[in-house]
Amino acid sequence: MIIKRLLTALAAASLIAPCAGAVEKIEFWTFSMKPKFTPYFDALVKRYEEQNPDVKIEWVDFPWDVIQTKLVTRIVAGTPPALVNLNVPWADEYARDGLLTPVDLLIQEARGRYLPSTLEDLTFKGKTYGFPMYSNVAVIAFNTEIFKAAGLQRGPASLDEQLAFARQIAARTGKAGIAPALAKIDGLFMQQGLAVIADGRAVFNSPRHVALVQKLADTYKAGGLLKEGLFAEDNFPAVVDAYKGGRLGMLLAPPTALKRIQSDAKDIYAITDVAPAPLGPTGIADGGWLIHFAIPKGVHLRLLPAVGKFARYLSNDDNQLAFARQASVFPTAVKAAADPFFLELPKQAGAAEKAVAAGARSMAHARTLYVAGVSDYDELRRSLVKAVEAGVTGKQDVRQALDQAVLIWNRKLASQRAL
Repeated sequence: MIIKRLLTALAAASLIAPCAGAVEKIEFWTFSMKPKFTPYFDALVKRYEEQNPDVKIEWVDFPWDVIQTKLVTRIVAGTPPALVNLNVPWADEYARDGLLTPVDLLIQEARGRYLPSTLEDLTFKGKTYGFPMYSNVAVIAFNTEIFKAAGLQRGPASLDEQLAFARQIAARTGKAGIAPALAKIDGLFMQQGLAVIADGRAVFNSPRHVALVQKLADTYKAGGLLKEGLFAEDNFPAVVDAYKGGRLGMLLAPPTALKRIQSDAKDIYAITDVAPAPLGPTGIADGGWLIHFAIPKGVHLRLLPAVGKFARYLSNDDNQLAFARQASVFPTAVKAAADPFFLELPKQAGAAEKAVAAGARSMAHARTLYVAGVSDYDELRRSLVKAVEAGVTGKQDVRQALDQAVLIWNRKLASQRAL
């Protein structure tokens, strides 16, 4: 109800002028940007203040694992920042709890600037809760010598081909073919068009879910999956090390990973080629993870028009492009995403440049895949991952393991509905 009143009053608020000579203060928060991006944000703030002398901008940066606690504390105290960097799952949770302000009226004049998929990521129950800033997407890097030894000549065109190629690599070279992040099996289900929850109940024990996990189990048994960190919450360091060491045929990762390989393992980099990661049957690319600027609950109505103007500036084409080039991420603005920097390959392009171009072609298909609207979701997800681990490693029948996890989920979901 509070947010509804805020949104209703927003148009009127834009007509309320500040006192003559007053300076508006806008505090905005980012996470994990200092010190690497201090020059970028300092210059951005300086330009904006020069163009808007009636506004004073204060930039605050927190570590990613601290910012949520700081934000909730400030919202409860009634002194929230005007803008804050969030990822989509955080925004979904805060929007459900009434801790964010919808931005539909503030973003309206700029909606056409952003990739439609990014606005879809930030729309909850018909309202928009943020200004898209940047995202990422995965590509497939592959070791051409391992591929040649395995009788493969191109990157895989589907998940089924990824697993088939991985089995073929294991059979012919004795090396692992690929290392999916199975701690994020829920996202893989959704990318493949398989719902995790439907009508308030867990449904990931359907025949199609079982068939997918069984394919993973078959590939694991054949030696096609890298076993190091396969079910770890963050298996990325182990996977990159395996690829750099020549022990892995394919690396599913954002383009930034290619820079690390170029720096740390020049011999492997020299024999690396790149292909776009296959879209799922949903048409969604792998690896999307949108970061945006949201407006917390409690920002004064009179300040909202100025906050909206600054948020549109933060996320305009020029600033998105400049940041994306420095950070090796992808912009969410249509014009910036189509910049030649991302799409045009230089002469004698290496794997890093090919990865950027491949990722840019997939960006319009990037979505942040997660299960929305469920309390204590991490606890539930862990029980799903344990079931998948049991099935993939052969400790338990796949169907039986998924059936048991579904029972756990549905008991929890039923108790939440009863509250």
